[in-house]
Amino acid sequence: MRVDLLTREYPPDVYGGAGVHVEYLARELRRLCDLRVHCFDGERAEPGVTGYRVPAPLQAANPALQTLGVDLEMAAGAGGADLVHSHTWYANLAGHVAKLLHGIPHVVTTHSLEPLRPWKAEQLGGGYAISSWAERTAILAADAIVAVSEGIRRDVLTCYPEVDPARVTVLHNGIDTDEYAPDRGTGVLTRHGIDPDRPSVVFVGRITRQKGLPYLLRAARSFDPAAQLVLCAGAPDTPEISAEVEGLVEELRRERGGIVWIEQMLPRPEVVQILSHATVFVCPSVYEPMGIVNLEAMACEAAVVATATGGIPEVVADGETGLLVPIEQAADGTGTPVDPDRFAADFAERVNALLADPGRAAAMGEAGRRRAIEHFSWSQIARRTHDLYAGLR
Repeated sequence: MRVDLLTREYPPDVYGGAGVHVEYLARELRRLCDLRVHCFDGERAEPGVTGYRVPAPLQAANPALQTLGVDLEMAAGAGGADLVHSHTWYANLAGHVAKLLHGIPHVVTTHSLEPLRPWKAEQLGGGYAISSWAERTAILAADAIVAVSEGIRRDVLTCYPEVDPARVTVLHNGIDTDEYAPDRGTGVLTRHGIDPDRPSVVFVGRITRQKGLPYLLRAARSFDPAAQLVLCAGAPDTPEISAEVEGLVEELRRERGGIVWIEQMLPRPEVVQILSHATVFVCPSVYEPMGIVNLEAMACEAAVVATATGGIPEVVADGETGLLVPIEQAADGTGTPVDPDRFAADFAERVNALLADPGRAAAMGEAGRRRAIEHFSWSQIARRTHDLYAGLR
């Protein structure tokens, strides 16, 4: 069987959880079928991988139109496939058009949902209506829909009630626990100004509304001042969110020391070493279908404090591998906490509880790695994905 994966992100251009998912899923699926990958951002040297650039006439167009231009070329390039499998709205329309053009099944993996990310209108303008249309069109017509958590499965059925629940299968994100394993070296920490002998609270993620970084920065006003706050945070979605985060960081620096902000996207081995030395890893997301970054932290033996939203409670075992922070969210789709001050205070309380008890934090880190190994193997996820494909032929 020839399967074509359609994705925006693929190495070396990976900036989010969906890209990580595709990278590792592709590696394992190659053992099971004839796999081809179609991705954005230009040519790749890897055999079986085709990269596409935005068509020249659309270079100055709205980013959503640029995406559709690439999608059409990807759909054409999928000729000869027995099945296409698209990831995120960026590639969903490519999968839908390939289904129609070549008469083959289309599988959609939902890493997030456009109706639950209304802040993207700030980023895309009218392009947000286009991205929402592309996602909806593909999901309603897909032969199978993969949700990366039970939480996002519920969201799919809520946002798109026309979808038959029998078409939605949960296949969690996975983790490579050989690559993500404790690194006790300190060279990376020293190079970035992180004190290896001082407790650290670590955030890793893009600067986007859904990651909740502003709430973390407000909570950090109450963190134990003996701890460092390490922010591996870059690639802001918009100038507005960038300016907000910059202002909050500067305000925090006036109140306390130990703030380390690494603004570039770091190579994976460097992130692994930083995670390995974290006393607490924090995930303040207000929208997180799965939260693969929590798995990465757990595999590196970091205790996790994370928002109890989306698929995060399926990853972080509350009281065992970390602590979950309750959140009551607005019903307008933004994920905004109804009481932002309470959310920040609850977050700070749980972080401080682990900073005050490093033995408990270390035990949670060890339990987290065990959980990652036992429940989130990529080889198992790939086999289940291949079984799904076989049932559609």
